[in-house]
Amino acid sequence: MAQIAIMGYGTVGAGVFKTLTMNEEAITRRVGEKVSVKRVLDLRDFPGDPAENILTHNFEDILNDPEISVVVETMGGLKPSYPFTKQLLEAGKSVCTSNKELVAEHGVELREIAKAHSVNYLFEASCGGGIPIIRVLNTSLTAEEIEEVTGILNGTTNYILTSMAEEEKEFDVALKEAQQKGYAELHPEADVEGWDACRKIAILSSLAYGKHIGWNGVPTEGITKVDRTDIDYAKALGCRIKLLATSRREENGIWALVAPMMIGKENPLTAVDGVMNAVMVKGNAVGTTMYYGSGAGSLPTASAVCGDVIDCVKSAGTTIRTEYSTENLTLLPVDEVPRPFFVRMKGGEKEAEAAFGPVSHVTKLPGAEGEIGFITGVMPEKEFKKCLTAAEGVISWYRRGKKEEEA
Repeated sequence: MAQIAIMGYGTVGAGVFKTLTMNEEAITRRVGEKVSVKRVLDLRDFPGDPAENILTHNFEDILNDPEISVVVETMGGLKPSYPFTKQLLEAGKSVCTSNKELVAEHGVELREIAKAHSVNYLFEASCGGGIPIIRVLNTSLTAEEIEEVTGILNGTTNYILTSMAEEEKEFDVALKEAQQKGYAELHPEADVEGWDACRKIAILSSLAYGKHIGWNGVPTEGITKVDRTDIDYAKALGCRIKLLATSRREENGIWALVAPMMIGKENPLTAVDGVMNAVMVKGNAVGTTMYYGSGAGSLPTASAVCGDVIDCVKSAGTTIRTEYSTENLTLLPVDEVPRPFFVRMKGGEKEAEAAFGPVSHVTKLPGAEGEIGFITGVMPEKEFKKCLTAAEGVISWYRRGKKEEEA
């Protein structure tokens, strides 16, 4: 029998306990032995809960128990998750986590410690909830030269943008509703400012391209400036505004970006709504593949964690090989990337072309008097920003997906 522990008995931790319990028979059959939760660590008490009798408030009870071989870390944050995880790995225990902040900040170090002690540090649930995207990169696509990873990686922002597009709600109203439904935190900055998606694309890109990408080096913009009129312009152009996390290989290197983008119906990500997540991965042989599912929630995220637990039990005594180098990758500046842009500005087509050169899809919305929206030609972002600086009356702008980005 394999004995495990869970640190953090919140939404995901409780989901892991429930999943292992309700699927015990199937898991035992697939693993070849029973996987049992021996300890649950939390500061709180849970009277009447199924885990009540195995609850501890003392980390040492897990660290010093030789029978516990795998630990689930669903505490979140960096403290005490980081020191606890480090001690567990050094003690020869594998750790499975959903903590994207910890993986993005200390993942390289923790994986090296795991390797040195012939155990595993696995984090499938850190990047897409229940979507098994890390497993795909580590196994199914190992014969590929990955050319691009693009996804909707944050359910909170996707829910807000969907509500604004489909129910014609303002940003503040949609955010409040997301908080009331439990899709957004009381302090939602990590989501709406794009930091959560940034950490996830940094992790996925490190796996895809084989070198470490620090999340704080990825240019990141959130959705707080998106307003109802921007959404209406997107609709008029047959597009949707989505917060996309992207990294792409070019001839001279790799760039990464998190930002709201205006994408057309040709892009499958336009149909990903609500709290759902999706990731598209383009390989040089297979082409573009897409992975879709619930990006958050107790049981979907727990399912991914439990998959890691099973892998650790099956691989006891060995470290599962993955390509996640300690070597840092220097990203190309996004300013060099050519693309078209959507611009909304005061004036008419004459003023638009004077500022940005030839434009297309010129659109005027009822009620938005004295302004237009349009698509510029393809140009490097640094050139576009020079035009922005010189232009007068620009209200808002978004990067527009190129056709090859939407096929």
